Amino acid sequence: MSETARTALVTGAGRGIGLATARRFARAKMNVVLMARSAADLERAAATLGGRPDAHMIVAGDVGREDDVERAVGAAARRFGRIDVLVNNAGAAPLSPIDEMSVADFDKMLAVNVRGVFLLCRAAWPVMKRGGGGTIINVSSLSARDPFPGFAAYGGSKAFVETFTLALAGEGRPHNIRVLGVAPGAVDTAMLRAAFPDYPASDCLDPDDVAATIEEMCEPDSPYESGQTIPIERA
Repeated sequence: MSETARTALVTGAGRGIGLATARRFARAKMNVVLMARSAADLERAAATLGGRPDAHMIVAGDVGREDDVERAVGAAARRFGRIDVLVNNAGAAPLSPIDEMSVADFDKMLAVNVRGVFLLCRAAWPVMKRGGGGTIINVSSLSARDPFPGFAAYGGSKAFVETFTLALAGEGRPHNIRVLGVAPGAVDTAMLRAAFPDYPASDCLDPDDVAATIEEMCEPDSPYESGQTIPIERA
């Protein structure tokens, strides 16, 4: 364990953008806490990080459950003594016309995309304050501004994320807590393929494309201003 290295907690870290981000942080010699619902996914993900095993930690839990979030943040703070970076990446993206979406699916999506972001920020906030500051990255989507048909509810949830990011940036400035967002277009992940199995791979971002921007945002000399949500599109 390194108590002097920066510590990052990444949600949705079992695959996709979350895993790509965790790998970048591990290569940068950060302590990395990986959170996702599936313990099996997390174990496989952690095995790919390399470096010292004692610099990695997995926490299986649901970001929409207050007790799971408090357990993850508490475990990270006890193990590494600090949380310098929080990446709220976990997401749910049901594709459905509004008149066919069930209330259960809507509530499940909100629990991850809205409640989860709120719970993680709230839990990590006092840890960051005690540590002298930190950086929070909230993963949004271009769907917040230009949603596909069938993504009205998903786009709305991501619009919340962007407004929440801007508001928290103001709260964080007196405590040296920076809050930023990334809003990628289509990323070639299992979540995208579940909704759009035939989406052309040539039009997709790679998860590491998004992870690279997240890593840059977390650097001490980052050029990005707190409160910004940065769109990421395929060149």
